[in-house]
Amino acid sequence: MTIELATGLPLATDLPLVVDALSRLFQPDTLARILVEGLGKAAVYFVLAVGLTLVFGLMGVLNFSHGAMAMLGAYVGGLLMVLAVSDGTGTVARIAFFFVAVVAVFAVLTAFGSTIEYSLIRPIYDRTPMYQILLTFGIALILEEVTRIVVLARGIQPDPPWSAAMATAPALFTDRYDVLGAPIRGLYAFEIVLGVLAVAGVWLFLNRTLYGLYIRAGSEDPEMVEALGIDVRRAFTIVFGLGTGLAGIGGVFLMWDPLWGPSALLAIDVLLYAFVVVIIGGLGSFEGTVAASLLVGITDSFTTWLFSTGIVTFTGLPALTIFGLLVLMLILRPQGLYGVEEVGGH
Repeated sequence: MTIELATGLPLATDLPLVVDALSRLFQPDTLARILVEGLGKAAVYFVLAVGLTLVFGLMGVLNFSHGAMAMLGAYVGGLLMVLAVSDGTGTVARIAFFFVAVVAVFAVLTAFGSTIEYSLIRPIYDRTPMYQILLTFGIALILEEVTRIVVLARGIQPDPPWSAAMATAPALFTDRYDVLGAPIRGLYAFEIVLGVLAVAGVWLFLNRTLYGLYIRAGSEDPEMVEALGIDVRRAFTIVFGLGTGLAGIGGVFLMWDPLWGPSALLAIDVLLYAFVVVIIGGLGSFEGTVAASLLVGITDSFTTWLFSTGIVTFTGLPALTIFGLLVLMLILRPQGLYGVEEVGGH
């Protein structure tokens, strides 16, 4: 038997079911499953959000075309994989082709993003932020509709996700295996490795490169950085390009994910989750993006498991909980976990 909560969420009232689920929650295999899946999802959320964080941290630009760039990355990466992989391609070769696709997508979208910043966004820096929001939102709409036209012309439906690209994943990432006694998808372990590499790479860029220094200094005092003779405009172009390239990498990550996959709807979904992460973590904060990704990923994993137990039968529970975290953060700490007031800008 079930009852409806005041919010309309179906909640199971079978007491033995609830007790059984709670007892299973604290078993090592269940905790391991939630943790590994949560870390895998956190890795994906980080890669999707970190480009948005870099762009806002230095430039103060809320890039509403970020999700569309991830969508392009998923489709371009999927195209490269479909062209390179055949039925006889082994697991090692598929993973190698995946990394080739990551590098290619990053290079192409970094150049594309730099071109957009130089030709379209740079002329409106002196105007109010609303111009930047409307411009990047318009770019997103154009890219999404052009993508729909292209994939339909090739006989590919823009929704549901492109199955041919998703089918290039190795069987290792689609079958289920025991990790610490917990049945999970092998893809999550792969995503954790990729996420660690992404965190390390971005951290090294921010702390060990010249442009990383520009970003950190520019987010604190852009006027002083420019007064010291640094070409801030050039830094804007490079950083916007890198942010776009990272969004493309995020799209390639989602290419094999059974919950996402290449589709035209990916643009809005990625944008929503990326904004949730950067707002919870604090706009422009790298540490906040890492922390918020972990928080959102673990929460997503736990609520997904909770739904699978049958205690709650509402299919939208994970998304509802994640956006509930966003609302709670805006109420209790509007600047986010690691954010400070008035960060970002030019």
